[in-house]
Amino acid sequence: MTAPTSRPLPDAPAPGSNGRLIYGCMGLGGDWDRTPYTADDIDHAQAAVEAALECGITTFDHADIYRFGKSEAVFGEVLSRAPGLRERIVLQTKCGIRLPEEDRPGWYDLGAETIVRRVEESLTRLHTDMIDTLLLHRPDPLAAPEEIAKALHELHGQGLVRRFGVSNMSAAHIAHLQTRLDIPLTVDQLEMSLARRDWVEAGVLVNTSGAAECGFPAGTLEYCMDHSIELQAWGALARGRYGRDEPSEVGELLRRLARRHDTTQETVLLWWLQRHPAHIVPVVGTSRPDRIRACRDAALRDPGLDHEEWYELWIAARGAPLP
Repeated sequence: MTAPTSRPLPDAPAPGSNGRLIYGCMGLGGDWDRTPYTADDIDHAQAAVEAALECGITTFDHADIYRFGKSEAVFGEVLSRAPGLRERIVLQTKCGIRLPEEDRPGWYDLGAETIVRRVEESLTRLHTDMIDTLLLHRPDPLAAPEEIAKALHELHGQGLVRRFGVSNMSAAHIAHLQTRLDIPLTVDQLEMSLARRDWVEAGVLVNTSGAAECGFPAGTLEYCMDHSIELQAWGALARGRYGRDEPSEVGELLRRLARRHDTTQETVLLWWLQRHPAHIVPVVGTSRPDRIRACRDAALRDPGLDHEEWYELWIAARGAPLP
């Protein structure tokens, strides 16, 4: 669509050399509609990718629905501008959600034919012949696990997908599907952040009146830890809720901890997730290069929060003492 840029992308570390952060590409590709993407959208995507690579981030997370497919498409254009980059990064995408069309509502579709077709479409948009990780985006109550397994085995057998995982699913979902699969499920991507804390609240609300209201499926973190399933946290920066000038107890605490550890508020938010023994891998979804670079210490340094600081943040965010 555009001529190759004259400005090369920075070298990326080899895949696997830095698995502390993932870059989430949902913000790339222009507007959330079916209008074509532009050259400016490709340039914007390149700037975000450059910032991520500068931080040592080598895994890039997509979904076939992001910006109606335009997120994958502009990323594919970026890859076309940088020969050799594809071999040095990990590409992850998702399928399973169907967006609304005209008078039809959106729904979930994990039928075997749909999975295969959606992966083929993603491969075309991304200008690649293989996806490193495919996630099933949300549970489809009408999808038989045998049908899902059929599609995954086909994609794996053809060399189109290297590994598989799920998103927004519980331990029960994973275990049920795994009984039909010869291929291990290796990822569960969930919304987890200092603002979305039900995943950690569930572990301490046992035997309290608040347990029934928490809603997070009990045992999911423990199941993933026991079965070597990587937990990825989408919405890791709390969807921008704790801005740099947030006039709240949490905002002031983030600023104080950032000064204490000579880092940024963004890094402190990510450290809070990374400090958990489940080895949570945050997905950084901002498309702003400056904010991506503000996460650099979370990619390159061990989590700097001590035990007391971690709890101080949690209690401030929940706005009440622990039970």
